[in-house]
Amino acid sequence: MRFQKATAIALYAVLELAADPERQLTAVEIAEKYGISAHHLAKVLRDLGRGGLVDAVRGVGGGYRFAGNAKRLTLMDVVSLFEDVTADTDELPPQAAGQEIAQALRFVLTELDRQTVATLRSITLSTMLKLVARRPWAGAETKPPRRRVRQA
Repeated sequence: MRFQKATAIALYAVLELAADPERQLTAVEIAEKYGISAHHLAKVLRDLGRGGLVDAVRGVGGGYRFAGNAKRLTLMDVVSLFEDVTADTDELPPQAAGQEIAQALRFVLTELDRQTVATLRSITLSTMLKLVARRPWAGAETKPPRRRVRQA
């Protein structure tokens, strides 16, 4: 599953705001931190507001504040505001008798989509923020693993 840019921006913004629900941030502050367009972020924040995940405070000193429950909201709750999360197998040829390869490929891709959706539904914003605090990627090797070449 590949996310649209708006979805990734929404995840950044919601997690940033959920990290400290009492804190209020402007779109510009969030955009600068993540190197994204403040204009695009403002549109995303508007959609997040309609979805009940953020509150907008207008006027001088205004900004955005997290409005949800980080222990109950999942990544899927955010993603589903911006993405169609149904299985994307429309690009494959139609299933018909004698097309075992197409049927097998459709089966595998549909299962991958189901697993992705299940994973996104199982991870709360609170869990993501705990992951951020632990920073398991900090000690991880950044190079891809070397592939062994079999010699004949």
